[in-house]
Order: sequence, then structure tokens, then C-alpha cells
Amino acid sequence: MPATLRHPGTVLTDHVFPVPLDHDRPDGELIEVYAREVVAAGREREELPWLLFLQGGPGSGSPRPVGQADWLAAALRHYRVLLLDQRGTGRSTPANRQSLAARGTPPRQAEYLAHFRADAIVRDAEVVRERLLGRDGRWSTLGQSFGGFCTLAYLSRAPHALREAFVTGGLPGLRVSADDVYRAAYPRVAAKNAAHYARYPQDVEAVRRIAAHLAEHEVRLADGSPLTVERFQYLGMLLGQGSGSHVLHYLLEGAWIRGASGPELSDAFLAGVYAQVSLAANPLFAVLHEAAYAQRSVSPQGTGWAAQRLRAEFPAFDAERALESGEPVLFSGEMIYPWMFGLDPALEPLAEAAHLLAERGDWPDLYDTQRLAANEVPVYAAVYHDDMYVDRDHSLATARSVPHVRTWVTSAWEHDALRVSRGAVLERLIGMARGEV
Repeated sequence: MPATLRHPGTVLTDHVFPVPLDHDRPDGELIEVYAREVVAAGREREELPWLLFLQGGPGSGSPRPVGQADWLAAALRHYRVLLLDQRGTGRSTPANRQSLAARGTPPRQAEYLAHFRADAIVRDAEVVRERLLGRDGRWSTLGQSFGGFCTLAYLSRAPHALREAFVTGGLPGLRVSADDVYRAAYPRVAAKNAAHYARYPQDVEAVRRIAAHLAEHEVRLADGSPLTVERFQYLGMLLGQGSGSHVLHYLLEGAWIRGASGPELSDAFLAGVYAQVSLAANPLFAVLHEAAYAQRSVSPQGTGWAAQRLRAEFPAFDAERALESGEPVLFSGEMIYPWMFGLDPALEPLAEAAHLLAERGDWPDLYDTQRLAANEVPVYAAVYHDDMYVDRDHSLATARSVPHVRTWVTSAWEHDALRVSRGAVLERLIGMARGEV
């Protein structure tokens, strides 16, 4: 029997499903996929429609809710919610440096990890749906960020399974390569830097001082790994979040402390940096990030570390150049670079496998553009006007090419709006689906 427990206002039930590692080889190796069912207390026995939540990432487990937190309160008024830990994350046969070591050589690790993209996640979801709802049962989906990528893959593969789909900040470009993604992303990140420095002009010199110090001194984080200038620049991931600019500023203002030999970077600052730059909790985010864009019909040569290659087209992100010229040092954004696998202890053992995945050129297509052009499933998508992570123009192009996609373009929220809006974003999309908006 599935384990069930009660939280304030909710009843939670655990589900575990065996699924093939390779769905094209159903008699081969099996892995486990975990999902947590959440229903409002007192409604456990009601015949509620199901809502499958597809988490952002890639590489992050589903939320661990306490009561009706964040967007769940809005969802539970209408649905029975299933929080899916996508394969390799959370409790779904986790994939990290520890578990992957048992796979043996880097080529074997890379071959294993090639089965952890959106197409496989969708096929896992179909196993789960048939087990819970029956072969003819249909459910709704809510895809946040990368979860929206999974949604379009779902519409490409099994649209018959979906009653409706909600997407928040995650309509992907259907025929967009990793090069296209980063060529569009660097200017957006530069704009976020400019907005941050306009809000906190004192941070221009603060960042330059820290970067200059890191260029000249060896500084190590709590796990013993080095904090380099480029790794410091990775704090720019914060700038795409609603309160991220403020979080970054407060982190910077506590950077220095007077030690025995004069000013040095404080332990509190370094602890805050470590919390942002370590990928120990979600290593698949680094390993599979660019693979999330790889499709043989779009980029048959593979991704080839696109973020690193394209960075040369945007010299403003060169910290050494900025320090020499007196310009602001720019933070980077949602970019994964090969040097990360030489600095982060959680990633270092996966470096060779990651390089093999970056060089791989035979990735199957994720999206069936012909099937999507005939889509009949209603899709309600929040598109954030100034989204740093997912390009607005790519999203709107997809919305125009896929019938029955209705978008709400808003500048009131950033990419993390689903979580921080206290259900307002989801309520808006549900209202669109119900004809109330």
C-alpha cells in the first residue's frame, strides 16, 4: 500500500513506479520513478481531475510542500496534484557522482545519461498515468520552465493523454539550437546586469573589487573548491528571479571583513556564494542543460559547449577586459561552462561524461512539429516579458505555430513567478481555461 501522511490542509501519498531506462527496450534495465500525490484535506475521496506538475530544471526534484504552500493552494481548489520527481532527481533513481560511479567508464555514464531528457520524462509520465488513471484516463499538466519543454514534448508524443496544459515561463523554441538559445540569452543577461547596476550603482565598484581580489588571490569555498572570477560571475543566475537583484546586493554588501592581515572576504559571504554556485544538489542541471536543446534535425553536430563558444561574441562578459578598461564586471546567467566540471567537486567526476554528451550529435528530436501544427489540446501559457532564462520571442513564435495555445504576456513577474506569486499566476491561467479571463 502506498504510504500516506497528513500535513496541515493536505493529504500526501507516495507512489513508486518501475519504468524502463530505455523505453525502446522495455525488457531491459529498469529504474524507479517517484511521485507524490497531493490532495486537499477532506477531498481525498472526491473524483477530482488530476494535475501533473512538471518541474523546472533540468535536474531538479519536484517541490517538497508543507501544507498548501506557494501555488499548491490554487491548484488544490481544482485538482488532485501529482508532484513527479523526474528521472534522475529526488527519489527517482538519483543520478549523481556517487551513483554514476557504479556505471563504470565515462562512455557508459554518458550513454546512461542520454536517457534522461524530456522525451524519456514524458514516456515515464505515460507509465504513471496509465497506472493511476487507466489507459483512457486524461490529466492536465503544469509545466514550469523546463517543465514547459516537457509539455511540448508531451504534446508531440501523447496529446491524447492531456485534457489541457498550463505552462509558466517555459514555451521552448521548437526549431532552435543551443547556439540560437545562447546568442539570444547573452544580451538579455547583459540587460539584467544593467538594471541591477542602475538599481544599486555602488555595486559596480563592489563587484570590481571582489573580482580583482579573486584574480590575484586563491580563495576557497566551504567544500575546498576554488572561487575563481568566472565562478563568482555565475552569481548572475540570481538576476532572473523576482528578488534576485536584491539578494545579490545584500550578499555583496557583506563581502569584506577585517582579518589579521587586513581586509579579506568574509566567511558569511563565501557561505552565501557557495549556496548559489555549488551544483551538488542538482548535478544533472549542469550535465544535461545544453542537451535539453539538442535535436538532430536542428543541430546534427551536437551542442559543443555552446555557451562557452558563444561567449566570445559578447566581450562585455570578459571580466579581465572589464577590470583593465574600468568597465563594470558583468555576471553571467543560465549558462553551463566546461570549466565548472573542473572546479565543483560534485561535477568533477562527471567531466568526461559531460564532454562526451556535448560532442554527441545523434540526439533524437524532442518536438514533432507536424503533430504540434495539428494540436487540439488547450494550452495556457504565461510568458514573462523580461524573462532572463527563456527567450520571449522564441516562446511567442512557438505559440503562433501551435494551435490552441493562448498566451498571457506579462511584465509584472519574473521567471520564478509560479512560486512567489502565492498562486496568482496559476489562478490567472486557470481562469483563462475556465473562460473567466
